[in-house]
Amino acid sequence: MCLIEFYENCVLCPRQCRVNRVVDSADSKVGYCGETHQLRVAHVGPHFGEEPPISGKNGSGTIFFTGCSLKCSFCQNHQISHHGLGAGTSLEELGAEVIDMVEHDHIHNINFVTPDHFFPHIFQLGSLLRRNGFNLPIVYNLSGYQSVAALKSAKDYVDIYLPDYKYSDALLASALSKCRNYPQAALEAIAEMVSQKGFLDSSFTDAPLATKGVLVRHMVLPGKVSNSINALTTLFVEFGPDLPLSLMSQYHPVLPQENDDLNRPVSEEEFDRIYYHAKELGFKHLFVQFPEKDTGQRRANSPFLPDFKNPDPFPIA
Repeated sequence: MCLIEFYENCVLCPRQCRVNRVVDSADSKVGYCGETHQLRVAHVGPHFGEEPPISGKNGSGTIFFTGCSLKCSFCQNHQISHHGLGAGTSLEELGAEVIDMVEHDHIHNINFVTPDHFFPHIFQLGSLLRRNGFNLPIVYNLSGYQSVAALKSAKDYVDIYLPDYKYSDALLASALSKCRNYPQAALEAIAEMVSQKGFLDSSFTDAPLATKGVLVRHMVLPGKVSNSINALTTLFVEFGPDLPLSLMSQYHPVLPQENDDLNRPVSEEEFDRIYYHAKELGFKHLFVQFPEKDTGQRRANSPFLPDFKNPDPFPIA
């Protein structure tokens, strides 16, 4: 696989920038993601904040990539998605770091977080790990705003998809992520993921760990109950009651927001309305992250509010 050609007229995400991201080219530019073709990583290490079939006892082996093609205004990983924190690396260097994590930490899977703007590198990294005898499930942890064409190329390099479905409201998607087409684009992307891998396998067995399939996540935003209600309804209509669904309450304001609702955490009352709607719809495989009782305060040690300037960005609560 020639990596460079994928970045010369980049269409890896639905924004279809078509810029030349190859850094040594005369017309080189960064994409909307903020990145050139140079692979950059902010953190490699075991993570315990994923759903139980992903984190297990030993953690999920996360690799957090610098940059993002979505750049939500409220991103809790803003240091890497908006501000470019991270270091350049080669495939060989990153592969060695991942192998060291596998052997030292005994992680349950290899979890690529926001990798889609580096998909060509990620495909080769997965192949490198397989050639070296590492057969742990490979997880793609995604925003939901993915190109179907890019996902078709990813099919042979991924075992588990963890996409978000953030917005059912196109105007909200436009205001917060500058992508009015998010609702339809994400539905089409998730449909492609499901067609490739089916639903998360551990949801239908007694197995404690997942090895294949799709789990969709939805984070509840404060003051945006109707967006969440409609998002869950849409997912139910499109994919049915067996779709594994994770409802998350972890939103915390980390950057000042123009929308006042987003300058506070999610209330218990808001979350409960959405949770009961999911139950009423009939979703059979729900993972639920209920709000903390002190939702009026930002917890300094929350495992969902990383600081990527630290060697271990995720504090233990």
